[in-house]
Amino acid sequence: MTTHYHNTPQTTGNPGVSAAIPTPQDVSPPTNNVPSVSTPSISSSAMLAEFSASQWTARKKDQKASAEVAASNHAETGVANVNKKLLGNCPELDAVHKMTGHIRNVHYAMTMPWSDAGLRLLPTAQYFKYHQTMTDLEGQWQALVAGFLAVYEWQKSQAHAKLGDLMDLNDYPTTDAVATKFAFNLSYIPLPEAGDFRVDVGNEALAQVKTDYEEYYSRQLGNAMNDVWTRLHTALTRMSSQLSYKADGSTEKFKDTLVGNVLDMVELLDVCNVTGDSQMAALKNELANTMYGVTAEVLREDTFTRDDTKRNIDKIIAALPTLDM
Repeated sequence: MTTHYHNTPQTTGNPGVSAAIPTPQDVSPPTNNVPSVSTPSISSSAMLAEFSASQWTARKKDQKASAEVAASNHAETGVANVNKKLLGNCPELDAVHKMTGHIRNVHYAMTMPWSDAGLRLLPTAQYFKYHQTMTDLEGQWQALVAGFLAVYEWQKSQAHAKLGDLMDLNDYPTTDAVATKFAFNLSYIPLPEAGDFRVDVGNEALAQVKTDYEEYYSRQLGNAMNDVWTRLHTALTRMSSQLSYKADGSTEKFKDTLVGNVLDMVELLDVCNVTGDSQMAALKNELANTMYGVTAEVLREDTFTRDDTKRNIDKIIAALPTLDM
């Protein structure tokens, strides 16, 4: 795994992380007519995390077959595409692709949205658990990649039987070349302070830059916190629904994971409350009290606990902030 820790220059008088190019020695610092930033800083309680994994798809467009399909159907050239699976159904490669998707889901579950560029907000309190989890998963991923590379030549030898006349040896890279198509990358980036800019663009332009960034910072932070609320709403409404009674008075069946998912939310509300939101902290405590001692087995067998838990869950749902959910 390639893990990157990005550091940006710090400035005298401000131990925070700088988000931009340091001001040259001969440039005077901004004067007091540059507005201060009112957006709360979370640079000490969160960082940005980026995960990416590249992998070989073992697919290739067959130009000749595509043209033949178009011609045989009296269609214009270019309207049909024949994409070959070079190895047919390859369990070893499928396992790598499946693991990549699983790791990405774990990455999303343990972080919060930040930017469309792939950066996710990682609470500092979640860092060690996140890093250990991703390191363990990376080891499993690398083992699957090694397993695929070990059978690649054999799989290639079986390709003609699978592809027939679509088989073209020129489509197949060497094992070493295929190996270079797999990479696992994890990066950690300090979260810039809102308005922590020191660039020589003049005070008026700098004021606008700071204002624009404050709006961006506030918007992204709001999106991140709304993501936590949305996850909570989803988990609680699912539990409430599963604890309801059918029209004939019978109970809904549910898996043990129903309780586990809600208990996970107690931890999530704790580590993801990077802004110190008092409402989130209060609802976390209320949810922890509601779920104390509750198990899936108890909910199935004890009608009183089932009804009491649903009633308390519904109260928490009613207290959630109104979002576009």
